Amino acid sequence: MYRLSRWRRLIPVAIFGVFYLAAFNWLENRSGPYHIINSSIDSRIPFCELFIIPYFLWFFYIAAAVLYFAFFNNSKAEYTRLLLNLGIGMTAFLVVSYLYPNGLTLRPVEFPRDNIFTDMVRLLYRIDTPTNVLPSIHVYNSVAIFCAINSCRQLQRRPGIRAGAFVLTTLIVLSTMFLKQHSICDVMAGITFSFATYILLYRAFAKMSVSVTRSPKIKARPYPVFSRNSKETAN
Repeated sequence: MYRLSRWRRLIPVAIFGVFYLAAFNWLENRSGPYHIINSSIDSRIPFCELFIIPYFLWFFYIAAAVLYFAFFNNSKAEYTRLLLNLGIGMTAFLVVSYLYPNGLTLRPVEFPRDNIFTDMVRLLYRIDTPTNVLPSIHVYNSVAIFCAINSCRQLQRRPGIRAGAFVLTTLIVLSTMFLKQHSICDVMAGITFSFATYILLYRAFAKMSVSVTRSPKIKARPYPVFSRNSKETAN
């Protein structure tokens, strides 16, 4: 029964995952003009195919974190907070992409080198178009996962895991720009939005729950109980 209840925690993940992939696929295949959001700073960032490694590690990073909080972390509140954080960001991304179709023109026409990593980049370019990039979900989800790991009570005595999560998150954020997959504009939007939801879910709600827990309890005044003997004595 215990394992079954843990597996049930993944039901909302599966439901939202189907909805998100269907909506994202529709956005990727719709026709229409796109707003190019390139920045002049992007041209100063060199292309580096080695960053394809942390970029693809993002998928493992997200899945591993969700599975850890679902099956190995004792706090259901922390797991719920993580799902809310991811869900808010990914839903907002769909809304922004629908209302403000956006895209990039940063991808190199020719790669400066030819190796296995550039082959992986070519694969990435084929399966993912340079449209609907604001805010960067790669960035937003990575920061959200790090916030969950860094705030997890069970991992407070595991500084190595928290430091590793910080390094991997940083590399993933950098990889989006060095692979010319994202602009600094949508990267900064992803970071800013992720910290905003962190303050909302991990700071504001935490203070509210603490204040409610510590609020003085009003003791109910017991009603007087009269027995038959007491009434006879009063008479």
